[in-house]
Amino acid sequence: MSATATQADQLNAITEQIIGCAMEVHRVIGPGLLESAYEACLAFELCARGFRVERQKPLAVVYKDVKLDCGYRVDLVVNESVVVEIKAVEKLNPVHSAQLLSYLRLLDYRVGLLLNFHCTMLKHGIRRVVNNFPISANSAISAVQ
Repeated sequence: MSATATQADQLNAITEQIIGCAMEVHRVIGPGLLESAYEACLAFELCARGFRVERQKPLAVVYKDVKLDCGYRVDLVVNESVVVEIKAVEKLNPVHSAQLLSYLRLLDYRVGLLLNFHCTMLKHGIRRVVNNFPISANSAISAVQ
């Protein structure tokens, strides 16, 4: 197996486990809370399962080779490889995926999850966003559908 296939497999395994943790959080506390509550609970669940989690990671914008602090913060970064953006909105819009893709590009990460906890069934609020993913891999979401 090539290095890129191994990397893709590792990222897929991480995203699958993040989705599992998110489903546990949603099962326990349900919809209707603020994004900050879901972020705290998901970070707790991920840490309890042995993941390294950074909350509210500052993100600089690089413009013409200059790093500018514009106040952006990424909700969660898991194992220094997956960005997780948490929402608690009526409906995910294309701008939410575009925001996550921009974060992935700025961090030079390959994969991120957009999780909308304001759904009756969390699987309807999961979007997986990729940025130059090394190989065409199956989405971890297929495991929950």
